[in-house]
Amino acid sequence: MGNLASTYWNQGRWKEAESLEVHVMKARKETLGANHPDTLTAMGNLASTYRNQGRWKEAESLFVHVMEARKETLGASHTRTLTAMANLASIYWNQGRWKEAESLDMHVMEARKVASGVNHQSGINLQESRKVEGGKESGSAC
Repeated sequence: MGNLASTYWNQGRWKEAESLEVHVMKARKETLGANHPDTLTAMGNLASTYRNQGRWKEAESLFVHVMEARKETLGASHTRTLTAMANLASIYWNQGRWKEAESLDMHVMEARKVASGVNHQSGINLQESRKVEGGKESGSAC
């Protein structure tokens, strides 16, 4: 079911993807618990679908949960936690919440620099994507 949702998502069929993702997330919550890695992945997938539909509050709620759970279980500098932070920052960015987005983005870039070196491509990509998304520069160069 998750694979079919992913196929719909990749085709831009948001409502169909959402329907399946909600089902997958609920099933995983019931069987595995709210903070199980597979449940968190399902939540992140649904949040991404909400983001693509411009449903910022719904996406934010799920991304916050995913980020907090990942921080608690994996630590603040783990790659999955950093991805969750970057996803939440994208929501803040799209809502015009520049300072909150910048704070998370800076944490992500700094943690990735420490883990992978000063010029790690993911940090550069994150910075460049924020310039394009908002038409406004934010943060400092990596």
